[in-house]
Amino acid sequence: MKFIAELLQNIGHQVEQGAQERSAAYLSEATDLYELETRMRKLERDDGQYASV
Repeated sequence: MKFIAELLQNIGHQVEQGAQERSAAYLSEATDLYELETRMRKLERDDGQYASV
């Protein structure tokens, strides 16, 4: 049972890290401050609704 719990924890960590990397890449594609702010607001709004961007 301990092995399964550790495996699920590891998978959860990898999913969270992937979501953070996708968010950072999405923000880095902004071409100006207005677009960056718009993208940041979109990520904040979608944060609780979707696991990915």
